[in-house]
Amino acid sequence: MLKKIAVVITIVLLASLGFITAKVVIPLQASAEKNGPTTAARDYALQDNNRVTLPRAQSHAYQPSPNPNKNLYWGELHIHTRESFDATLFGNTLSIEDAYRFAMGETLKTAGGEAMQLSRPLDFVAITDHAEGFGTRTHCQETGLSLSERAACWLANEPNPMIFKLLVDRVRGAEIIGDPSKPAGVYQQIQRTSPKPGAFPTCRFGHGSLERCQRNAKTDWAKYIDLANQYNVPGELTTLIGYEFSPGLPAQGKHHRNIIFRTETVPERAISSLDVPNAITLWQGLEATCSGDCNFLTMPHNPNKAWGLTYSPYTWDGQAYTKNDWRLRQKYEPQVEIFQVKGAQECALGVGATDEECAFEQVLDPCQPGETTGCAFKTGFVRQGLKVGLELEQSLGFNPLQTGFIAATDSHNSNPGDVEEWDFPGAVGAVTSSATRRLRYNSESADYQSTLKFHTSGGLAAVWAPENTREAVFDALVRRETYATSGPRIALRFYAGWDIDPSVTSDPNAIESLRDQGVPMGGVLKTAASEATNQKNVSPQFYVWATQDPMDAPLQRLQIIKGWIDKQGKTHERVVDIACADGASVDPSNQRCPDNNASVDLNNCSFNIDSGASELKTLWQDPHYNPEQSAFYYVRALMNPTCRWSTYDAIRLNQPPSPHVPSTIQERAWSSPIWISSND
Repeated sequence: MLKKIAVVITIVLLASLGFITAKVVIPLQASAEKNGPTTAARDYALQDNNRVTLPRAQSHAYQPSPNPNKNLYWGELHIHTRESFDATLFGNTLSIEDAYRFAMGETLKTAGGEAMQLSRPLDFVAITDHAEGFGTRTHCQETGLSLSERAACWLANEPNPMIFKLLVDRVRGAEIIGDPSKPAGVYQQIQRTSPKPGAFPTCRFGHGSLERCQRNAKTDWAKYIDLANQYNVPGELTTLIGYEFSPGLPAQGKHHRNIIFRTETVPERAISSLDVPNAITLWQGLEATCSGDCNFLTMPHNPNKAWGLTYSPYTWDGQAYTKNDWRLRQKYEPQVEIFQVKGAQECALGVGATDEECAFEQVLDPCQPGETTGCAFKTGFVRQGLKVGLELEQSLGFNPLQTGFIAATDSHNSNPGDVEEWDFPGAVGAVTSSATRRLRYNSESADYQSTLKFHTSGGLAAVWAPENTREAVFDALVRRETYATSGPRIALRFYAGWDIDPSVTSDPNAIESLRDQGVPMGGVLKTAASEATNQKNVSPQFYVWATQDPMDAPLQRLQIIKGWIDKQGKTHERVVDIACADGASVDPSNQRCPDNNASVDLNNCSFNIDSGASELKTLWQDPHYNPEQSAFYYVRALMNPTCRWSTYDAIRLNQPPSPHVPSTIQERAWSSPIWISSND
C-alpha cells in the first residue's frame, strides 16, 4: 500500500513539475531569449548604423532672462528609469542620475548597445517613475533575507517581460463584456476595488514586510527629491519633482496621471493608486498633504488607452463625479498629454471626427456595441474631451476640462526627450533594444499591442515662460501657455484678440503688442470687448506664427481646429487650413491647401528642401463665429513628410520598409486651445 501511495505521489509531483515546466519555465526561457538583455547584443549586431546619417549633436543654447515676451523652453515630463519595476523587468539598467545626465546631452547605451543621445539638450525635465513601486525593492540588496524574500526579490528584478505580464495581469483585472444595448463607445460605469498596499510580492513575504515597504517608500521618494535638487541648475536644466500615479485597466489599458510639483516643498510621501482608489481622492490627498510652499498639478496621459474613462463622468472605481469633484479637476488638472510613445491622442476617425489627420499614428477602430477595451471611445480622445467640457459648462456653469497640451515619451529607457525618428531606440528596454526587435510584427496580436504599429518615437513639451526655473515652468503649465510636438522643435505662437492690428504679421515686435491686445494659447478670451464695440457678430482675430525645426523638414501648412456647442447642447467641430507653404492659397471649396508634392527618398530618407516653408504666419478670423456659442480653437502646424522611425530601422537592416506601417510620417505641433465662452 505504501509503495502505491509513493508511486502516486511521485507521479503527481512529476506531473506538476512537468506542468510548471511547460507552462512557466519554458515560456520564461523563450521570453528571455526573444526579449531579454542577454541576447540583445546578438540582435543589435544585425544592423548597420552607418547606413543612416545622423545630424551632428548641438550644444545648449541659453536665452536671456527674464524675458517679458517669454522664451521658448523644451522639456520632458514623463520618463521612467530602472526605479520603475516595469522598466527593470523590460531590461533597463539605467538610473535616475543617468536620466538627468542624458537630459544635459550625455550619451547613454541601451541594453543592446545602441547609443542614445539628444540632438540638443533639454531645458527642463521631470523623472516620473511609478509611485506604486516605491519601496518595494529597496530591501532586496540587504543580507539575511529568507528564501521566500529572496525569491520575491528575484521575481521583481529579473529582466523578463513575461514576469511583468504575470505580475500585472491580475492587478489590471479581466476584461468585462459591456451592455450591447447601450451606445457603442460610451464608457460604462464599472465598480473596481483597488489592490491592497501589500499586493506586490516583495511586500508579502517576511515578518513586517508590508511595514518595511511603506517605510522604504518614503526613503525612495526622499531620494528622488534629493537627486532632483542636486541636478537642478536654473537657467540651464530645470528639474521638476514628480512621479506617476498608475491604476491599471484590462487589456493593457491605463488611467494614469503624472503629478508635478512647483518647488522642492513636496509631501513626505508619494500617494499612489495603492493608497487611494481614484483621481478625486488623489487630488484630495495631495491637497491635504501639500502644504505651505507646496503646489502641484496633475496630467492624464494615454486617454486613447484609458478605454473611455478619461472624459467620462465616472471614476476608476465607479463613482460619479459631483460638481465639487469637477471643481477639483478644474483646479488641479490644467494639462493633458496629447501625444506620446503609445500613439496620438488628439482624435480618432469615426469617433466624432471626420478630420483626415485624425488617422495620424492611430490604430484603434471605433468601438462596437458591448466592447469595453481595445477600441476608440467617444470619451477617449482629447478633442472629444474638450467638447465634453463645453457640455459640462452648460450644465455646471463652468468648464472643468479647459486643458492645455503637452507631449512626452513615456519611455522606460532613462532617456528623456529622445524623440527623433532617425535614432529612435524603442521605449521598453531590451524588448525594443535593436532594429530587429522593433520591427517584429505578429498578425495575431491587436494593433495596439504591436510596437511596430502602435509605438511612435514620442513627443516634446514646449512652454513659453519668462525664465527657465521650476516656478516659471510650472506657472506656464498652470496657465496653459504650452504646446506639444510629435518630436521636432517647431516654434509656435497663438494669440486671440478683438482689436489686433492687421499689420502685426509684418511687425518684428508683434508679441509686445499682442501682450496687450490678446490672450495667448491656453487663455480664455472674454466676449465683453466685442459687445462694447457693438460688433457681436464679428469674429475675434487669431494670430498664428510657426517656424520649422532647423534640424528637420520645412513646414507645409497651418490649421485651425474649432469645436463649439449650440443652444440644444450638441457639439460640433470644423477643421480648416489657414496658411499654405510655397505661396499657395487655401482652396475655398474645401478649406484645404493644395498638395505641395513634398517628397522623401525611402532609400536614404532624404527630403526635398525646395518645397515647404521655414516660417508661416497669418491673422485669421472665423467666418462662422457666433457669440452665443461657447467654443475652443487650437492650431495644428504640419511639416512636410519625412521618414517614420520604422523606415530608418529598415535601412539599418538593409531591407525594404515594413508593409504593415506607413513609410513616412507628417510630424506636427498642437497649440493649447483658446476658449471663448458665451457665459462670460
